[in-house]
Amino acid sequence: MITKQKKYLAKVFVILCFSCGLFSQEALKSAEEDYYDFLSLQGLANRPTLNYRTLSDNQWQLEGAAADGNHVWGSNNMGTTFTLWQDETPAENWFARGLFQGINMKVYGPEWYNSFNTAAPYGQNDGALWQGKGYNTSLTGGLRLEGYGFELTFKPQLSFSQNMAFDIMPSAYDSPYGYFWGYGVDAPQRFGDKSFFTFDWGDTEIRYTWHTLTIGFGTQAIWLGPAFMNPILHSNNAPSYPKLDIGLRRQRVVLPWLDWYLGDVEFRLWTGRLSESDYFDNDESNNHNMIHGLAFAYAPSFIPGLTLFANRVCLVKWDWANLKYIWPADDNTIEDQKMSFGFDWVFPQVGFEVYGEIGLDDFVPDGLKPVGYIRYPLHTLVFTTGFKKTFDISTRHKIYGELRGEINFSEMSQDFHLHWPYNFGFHHLITQGYTNKGQWLGSGYGYGGNMQYIDFTVYYPKGKSTIAVARWNPDNNFIYSKAMNSDVDKEQLRNEYITSWKANFILGLNSLYYITKDLSVSGGFVYNMILNNHYQDPPEKLHNISVQLGVKYQL
Repeated sequence: MITKQKKYLAKVFVILCFSCGLFSQEALKSAEEDYYDFLSLQGLANRPTLNYRTLSDNQWQLEGAAADGNHVWGSNNMGTTFTLWQDETPAENWFARGLFQGINMKVYGPEWYNSFNTAAPYGQNDGALWQGKGYNTSLTGGLRLEGYGFELTFKPQLSFSQNMAFDIMPSAYDSPYGYFWGYGVDAPQRFGDKSFFTFDWGDTEIRYTWHTLTIGFGTQAIWLGPAFMNPILHSNNAPSYPKLDIGLRRQRVVLPWLDWYLGDVEFRLWTGRLSESDYFDNDESNNHNMIHGLAFAYAPSFIPGLTLFANRVCLVKWDWANLKYIWPADDNTIEDQKMSFGFDWVFPQVGFEVYGEIGLDDFVPDGLKPVGYIRYPLHTLVFTTGFKKTFDISTRHKIYGELRGEINFSEMSQDFHLHWPYNFGFHHLITQGYTNKGQWLGSGYGYGGNMQYIDFTVYYPKGKSTIAVARWNPDNNFIYSKAMNSDVDKEQLRNEYITSWKANFILGLNSLYYITKDLSVSGGFVYNMILNNHYQDPPEKLHNISVQLGVKYQL
């Protein structure tokens, strides 16, 4: 009897501790996701998505020697999936075949992030957290259960912002803390005059997936396209919002009967509910907007490493009748429609990647008629482009480097100087603009300016270290708007604004270190120089220091 009990307990222990070591689902912009992406440039990890990423879709698979743990962070725990129970007599019918018939569990975190900004807000791609002046912190963690095609993820975020006072510009909206210009954008310069806590459902959802066909409801953040800093249409920069999505995860396409592999495709359609912040207007009837999205990508088999993609989003006021705009339409009378197109090309043989994305807001004059694009194709056009390159520093000691660079441009096209002031993130009908709860849905620094960013990371067995340099203009369109339809003397305009461009420069250092295989700490220091913080002449200079500290434990 004792022997049977020991065998039974041993069997249970093995099942509970079984780790699916070849697979790992990672949160957007986490250190683990960046690391797996770095491995993919070397051909050691297979990218799970082509264009549309959420935590649930982000299931990385190691390849080659890395699958056996032979990679830089092979001795560190970057997340473990436990099999709680598995059916010993799984069904073999056509519907169940290929589905995991049991229950898996993964624990996320907990992860505690802290920052302190000495003079001004600084930070992006951080979910619901608003990193204002002073102390900021967020705590995330959760649990994921999956089995028989069902996936249940609970991963909320609790954050706090000290929100200390700093000088802001006069608001153009009902709230004194609103944005300083524009005809429709909910992007507060400061979120009130008090410290505040925020609870956000974060990457929480329920989903069912049959092979690659998937449908889900929840609040998981979406990342569209290959950009690592400022995607044009969607990122995890803003708080989450409830959405329903359906589509096809990355799927091989093989021509029947001929058995010809044509490549991989990916498709997702979603609709969600956006909300206004407390610092925009006093109209309670317009607090919510409806967002529709469509994402498609294709990786042709005959051009290895290349991915082509197209994305579309549409904002309309919250009304069930507006569900019809989930599919693209040419109706500028009630909706704000944006599109992006691009490519991503990876060359694992040399550890190099290059990508580009262009975006359009609504359509050129004459709508979708070809003559409009022949006449002036640059109308509302914005773009993001970038590269990544890996380096072998010391293969003996498992030390490698990665250089990344990205350029983003979202200033108004020249034809608007003959029309009216414009910004890719504003809209006169969707008065909250391209935001959710006061934060930008896509590009983290906003729209109407440009950014150039470059960093170099060294990966080693116990962690990584990064140095980053960047400069950007957050909203040059504000100055352009002063010269449009203005009765002010041109010489006066020139003297007032010729040196008044607001600009940011940063020099940052950060590191992550594994104290044990399960426990990691991270820290960073950023010098942030802000020129012309209030777009005035003579120029002013503001020196902001941002200090970050994070702790993460992986079960």
